[in-house]
Amino acid sequence: MANHDPISDMLTRIRNASEKRHEQTKVPASRMSLSIAKVLQREGFIAEINEEGEGFRKQLILGLKYTGKHRSPIIRSMQRVSKPGLRIYKNTRGLPKVLGGLGVAIISTSKGVMSDRDARKQGVGGEVLCYVC
Repeated sequence: MANHDPISDMLTRIRNASEKRHEQTKVPASRMSLSIAKVLQREGFIAEINEEGEGFRKQLILGLKYTGKHRSPIIRSMQRVSKPGLRIYKNTRGLPKVLGGLGVAIISTSKGVMSDRDARKQGVGGEVLCYVC
């Protein structure tokens, strides 16, 4: 069965694995999922990114992070904003601040996929992919 929204699928896999406190999760690899994972790693939500397999069977293995004695997940919520049926674009001034700057909005810009902070610094807007906090 074809997956029509691979970004949403990736976010759901990460969210589910994080809630069940898994050490890692596997996500089908693509350039977009790799760039989103790199942004999550830069922002401190994911510990490591590894690749497995070849060709169209390639998968990303994402190491999840937890805090404290009870291993509470770093990722509390992930929300898809722009969907295949309704794309959401924002200019530099319209970029959202998630939880007053505590969370991260992942933006797909003409200069690549980046966090909302980086997009503001570079002065670019783009498609708002998701919110992570």
